[in-house]
Amino acid sequence: LAVEESRLKIPLLVGADVIHGYETIFPIPLALSCSWDTLAVERMARISAIEASADGINWTFSPMVDICRDARWGRIAEGNGEDPYLGSLMAKAYVRGYQGNNMQGNDEILACVKHFALYGASESGRDYNTMDMSRLRMYNEYLAPYKAAVDAGVGSIMSSFNIVDGIPATANKWLLTDLLRNEWGFGGLLVTDYNSIAEMSSHGVAPLKEASIRALQAGTDMDMVSCGFLNTLEESLKEAKVTEEQINMACRHVLEAKYKLGLFSNPYKYCDALRAKEKLYTPEHRSAARAIAAETFVLLKNDNNLLPLEQKGRIALIGPMADARNNMCGMWSMTCTPSRHRTLLEGIRAAAGDKAEILYAKGSNIYYDAETEKAATGIRPLERGDNRELLDEALRVASRSDIIVAALGECAEMSGESASRTSLEIPDAQQDLLKALVKTGKPVVLLLFTGRPLVLNWEDANVHSILNVWFGGSETGDAVADVLFGKITPSGKLTTTFPRSVGQLPLFYNHLNTGRPDPDSHIFNRYASNYLDESNEPLYPFGYGLSYTDFVYGELQISSETLPKNGELTVSVTVTNKGNYDGYETVQLYLRDIYAEIARPVKELKGFERVFLKSGESRDVKFVITEDDLKFYNSELHYVYEPGEFDVMVGPNSRDVQTKSFQAK
Repeated sequence: LAVEESRLKIPLLVGADVIHGYETIFPIPLALSCSWDTLAVERMARISAIEASADGINWTFSPMVDICRDARWGRIAEGNGEDPYLGSLMAKAYVRGYQGNNMQGNDEILACVKHFALYGASESGRDYNTMDMSRLRMYNEYLAPYKAAVDAGVGSIMSSFNIVDGIPATANKWLLTDLLRNEWGFGGLLVTDYNSIAEMSSHGVAPLKEASIRALQAGTDMDMVSCGFLNTLEESLKEAKVTEEQINMACRHVLEAKYKLGLFSNPYKYCDALRAKEKLYTPEHRSAARAIAAETFVLLKNDNNLLPLEQKGRIALIGPMADARNNMCGMWSMTCTPSRHRTLLEGIRAAAGDKAEILYAKGSNIYYDAETEKAATGIRPLERGDNRELLDEALRVASRSDIIVAALGECAEMSGESASRTSLEIPDAQQDLLKALVKTGKPVVLLLFTGRPLVLNWEDANVHSILNVWFGGSETGDAVADVLFGKITPSGKLTTTFPRSVGQLPLFYNHLNTGRPDPDSHIFNRYASNYLDESNEPLYPFGYGLSYTDFVYGELQISSETLPKNGELTVSVTVTNKGNYDGYETVQLYLRDIYAEIARPVKELKGFERVFLKSGESRDVKFVITEDDLKFYNSELHYVYEPGEFDVMVGPNSRDVQTKSFQAK
């Protein structure tokens, strides 16, 4: 109707939150980043575009590339973690996957990078909250993933809810025009987040009419939902408060997006009922989702090589996440059909077959308190039972088993938008269940469902094995079974730091040093930068993740102790798989600028290589370092490198590294 009976017959953009899949759901974005596999992320985005476009969608509000260093913020689940280098590579992978070959095919859609900018730095980890930081920190630590998406040709960008330099991003001319369009050269469509022009009134900036003027003048092209543009700009034009040229420019950007999608040539390009039947939730897509999910799981602990489990005896699967069909996919998965998915219980039973008996008990509610659980579960409530009866049943089942697998953690709606938390521990009822299971004296494996880092001090000290499975998508049940029984060796590495205490937050590996750095002795040092009651160190550092096999690093080699001007040097290390399983290892390269004009991080990720090694196999892993790897934004915001001394570090994570030094000329 809009196309055929309107005056200009302009085709429509049809947008949706296709965040980590459409009908076939992949792991949440934070989990995907823990694969360190950009090709897998691109594959996920490609399949998402194929399915969404087959169902009439031509615009996705993804990827979210906000750097986040505070696990209290629920939307950490939607991003790529805390590191700008890795986040930039992931941003490009999403854009390539969604947009394909310049959006000319009927299975390629418009990507929308969000939230521009700095949304992940919200104070106190509270969603929609304010943030404040220097331009220096913006450029060096937070802006890189957005720019990477622009460099990759992203077709649209969504502004953020928060203020930047005291001005809401929606109406921030420096951010949207001076930086994004003039400095970075972005020429695409700029859309607000949901109702954010109207919400400028609550910010204390302006009522709707004035807010709409300011948003347009700042460079906003499309007003999502608040209707400020629709209902007020005509009057503002008559009053000469906005110009026809400004309105035309906003319209031009919207029309150009439709043109790039080929909608003017064929407004119904994405309307094909037959393709929808053929392309949604196909065996090929499900197979990809299952394989990619297994790549994202992070083995946090594995005492005495308890994992992988043998398919024999009696295995007790206990916990509220074990048979929770609606919670496998995590947040932003409303377009899928959960009834098609195998639960964890079903996947493990299918994998075990008749070789092992899989016993089951729910074990607990999410929380003891029903109202707290109602808030936590949101649109996906779980059936509640009597707390005492659930625990008694779990202990009866556990008593009959040889080994216990506890499926615990967050439910889907406990992370994502509007899901901030002040406590990062496993919820109370589940904690007590786990402690009771450990008290039985039987081996316990914790399968952790979560959309954020949790505080796991007790679990790390008392549980035999911990496998973080995040929210693995529609194929979670089978993917977890693949890893649990050793069909696939876990290879995920954390892209976000796991704290020991909420009091450490925000916590991230690439921090600046202080004039009184703590020696990391885990002992309180008076007049050093540390805590009376806690170590500075995280429980699990950035880049951390164990394997079923044993990867051994040889001595770090460096080709020269000098990096000549306009030259390069090579660092290398031999990695050997001395364990009994084939598997992937992600070898990580970090640099530190010892002295510079401004304070520089204690280390920064500058490269990584994901290598597959068969049992007994060795591989030389090499990294080439050039001047570009040493560059940063100086006090005048010029992107430069400075000659001087540098440390180069290589290892399996950001903590356990070997170090060499070199001079840059």
